[in-house]
Amino acid sequence: MKVKDIRVGKLGGTLCSIYVSFSFGDLMQFAWMAVVGMLVSYVTSRLLGKIKSKMK
Repeated sequence: MKVKDIRVGKLGGTLCSIYVSFSFGDLMQFAWMAVVGMLVSYVTSRLLGKIKSKMK
């Protein structure tokens, strides 16, 4: 067996075990939390920008 074959086997096994461990609900929760985090970050940066411009 070549080293490349072993690496491909390890990668395939790892990906299969990760795929099986997540459910659709987990992925939807992850996507929802990412959207909420993005919105909070955007709103915070806009508010801080307005506060900074008012202080000048």
